[in-house]
Amino acid sequence: MLELIKAGGWLMAPILACSLAAATIIVERLLALRRARVLPDQLLATLERWLDRGAVDAREVEALPLRSPLGRIVAAGLATRGRGREILRERVEDTGRHVAHELERFLSTLGTIAAISPLLGLLGTVAGMIKIFQIVSTQGNSNFSLLSVGIAEALVTTAAGLTVAIPSLLFYRYFNARVDELVVRMEQETLQLVDLLDAGASAEKQRP
Repeated sequence: MLELIKAGGWLMAPILACSLAAATIIVERLLALRRARVLPDQLLATLERWLDRGAVDAREVEALPLRSPLGRIVAAGLATRGRGREILRERVEDTGRHVAHELERFLSTLGTIAAISPLLGLLGTVAGMIKIFQIVSTQGNSNFSLLSVGIAEALVTTAAGLTVAIPSLLFYRYFNARVDELVVRMEQETLQLVDLLDAGASAEKQRP
């Protein structure tokens, strides 16, 4: 492996850096975008009970996992409860936008890595071909050992760039689809929460 890295020349350094960054982002996003972390079962079950009863249970609020992405939206709604539907909806939607943005964290970087890795490999191919032409122009094409240096650099960097780019692109597409799925589910829960809190606030105002 070390010999292949050396054969690829100096362009292997940025390709390896892209590989390390991509691997770190993939592992971090796999953990961060777990359904149980974004949409905790306990929180969803509590929201369903509230919807069935048509009221918020103050005792259950204290036990909610409000540090989760959906929990932050619920916390924003509870904090704005009773201040009018428009203010409630605006606050919840604003929090939802921030949460959705955080779910997309590092995805643009992963997409950039997927795009530039094959270009770095292509640049290595060009550098290797230039090295071959230089050797041929000065020493002819009889010295295969020198020619093999340029050939190795061209092939190794191309293979390394594609090796980094392919999984990076696959995970980039997967994470984007995952974020879209989670955001849609959060939007559904958010709309139900707004209706529930607004209805509850209206009922409390009508009580004598």
